Amino acid sequence: MPTFEKDLVSIITPVYNAERFISETIDSVIKQSYTNWEMILVNDCSQDSSVELIEEFAKEDKRIKLINLAENSGAAVARNTGIENAKGRYIAFVDSDDCWSESKLTEQLAFMQGKQVGFTYTDLALINELGEVLKDRVNVPASFSYTELLKNTAIACSTVIIDRELIGDFRMPLVRKGQDTATWLMLMRERKVKAYGLQEVHNYYRQVQGSISSDRIGALKRTWNTYYNLERLPLPKAVYYFSHYVLNAVLRRL
Repeated sequence: MPTFEKDLVSIITPVYNAERFISETIDSVIKQSYTNWEMILVNDCSQDSSVELIEEFAKEDKRIKLINLAENSGAAVARNTGIENAKGRYIAFVDSDDCWSESKLTEQLAFMQGKQVGFTYTDLALINELGEVLKDRVNVPASFSYTELLKNTAIACSTVIIDRELIGDFRMPLVRKGQDTATWLMLMRERKVKAYGLQEVHNYYRQVQGSISSDRIGALKRTWNTYYNLERLPLPKAVYYFSHYVLNAVLRRL
């Protein structure tokens, strides 16, 4: 038996008005071939039936845990709340409209153990609101250094697993949007680590009309904010890396 199978994985999911897709997301976690996990869903004051749906799952599976925030605070606070309550060696993320392949945890943890690395991601497919495949894979790079990620922010949050024994504990920057990429950059810069990609599709990234991730102008603004205000790159460097980011973002959509 691989030694990683004894290690608990804490899966963090921020939830806000997620009733349309949350059941599919949770179901994809329940179906994992790797069973030593806890799923921490942090409700950010949803006004729909998200909480009731989650509670039904939690009644049937004690690995599913719900935390309710007192006020709407955004995904960074929700994810940080999940991390603060996580008991696992490994921190994984899955957003409330995405889902995983059944072998996601098994394959990715084996990959991490085999390479002895603490920060990994996988390839992903793009799906629409009906679950239909729009693009069967994105073809993510095999690894990212800090400067490479500045040029191509292709690490999707729902694909990431971080080993806290190797990387250390962490929190996401308290920004409303783009906190995931800001976190990856922060970890690479502060902890002097690279991220490594399992180049297999284990995540289905849902493109939902009107969502934060579908707002292309907003994506440009938050990426610039990350480079210039959070990473504090000098203006010429910020412009240089931002131009590469825009080019790679266009190429990913082709």
